[in-house]
Amino acid sequence: MDLKTLNYFVTVSDQLSYSKAAQLLHISQPSLSNAIKNLEHEVGSPLLERSTRKIQLTDAGKILYKKSVQLISQMDILKKEMGEVKLVGSGVLHIGMIESVKHWIPKVLSEYQVRFPSIKIKLMEVLSGKDVNDSLRNYSSHVIITNQYVFEEDIESKPLYHERLVLVLPKDHPLSQKESIEIKELEREPFIICTEGFQTREDILEAFQHEQATPNLKYEIERFETAITLVRENLGITIIPENYLRGPKDESVVWRTLDSPSLERTVYLTYLKNRFLAPSIQVFIEDILWRFG
Repeated sequence: MDLKTLNYFVTVSDQLSYSKAAQLLHISQPSLSNAIKNLEHEVGSPLLERSTRKIQLTDAGKILYKKSVQLISQMDILKKEMGEVKLVGSGVLHIGMIESVKHWIPKVLSEYQVRFPSIKIKLMEVLSGKDVNDSLRNYSSHVIITNQYVFEEDIESKPLYHERLVLVLPKDHPLSQKESIEIKELEREPFIICTEGFQTREDILEAFQHEQATPNLKYEIERFETAITLVRENLGITIIPENYLRGPKDESVVWRTLDSPSLERTVYLTYLKNRFLAPSIQVFIEDILWRFG
């Protein structure tokens, strides 16, 4: 029972078709069929039920499929780790991040590339808590800069800094003329909020609940850029991280602070505790921790 054959079996199980699996694997269908038959002989039990119009897994097949998927995933991770063992000044650094780091991450990357010019850097948005955990554990990201409260045994979570969540309004909105705004005053306003699973949404709802107020949720979004666009078109108001608004000033919107302990969040640097990280990647982590230390 070798990894190659198990991969054949998993592919057939996923596709529920020998012909489709053979195309994906770039082998002939008879060769694939023989490989599965040999695997069944080795296991001593049928793995795929062929008597029906569609291929289905037998009970033994379901067990082997689950274990094979885990084994193949672990082998993929092992290959990545062994490849990274050799990396010192070259390779790819995968960074997951939230939108509000855009005001400082370019500076960090610029300084880092001076020291490691051969390193390629892949930046990706990783927003929800589940996405943070999955991205790290699947080795899709080396590090993630997040506002999610990640307290997992296998994940290191280093606090970097705090940032406020602020109210964003169209420039001609009546409330924009006020210096002090209460959350209760926002109840009737069409509200733009992050979709479920985002920590920012939980923080905002907690702030409303603390003031015994109920937001009029009109739009759900995934990106702050979208929220700002909707505010600009006078479709509603929103609450987003203050740091996201840094940079060139948008004259079509204004922002105001709200007095609520819930509208402040911590930004963390997260990475797997027991994953081997090449020296060049360790330097990146140390640079960020030093910057905010």
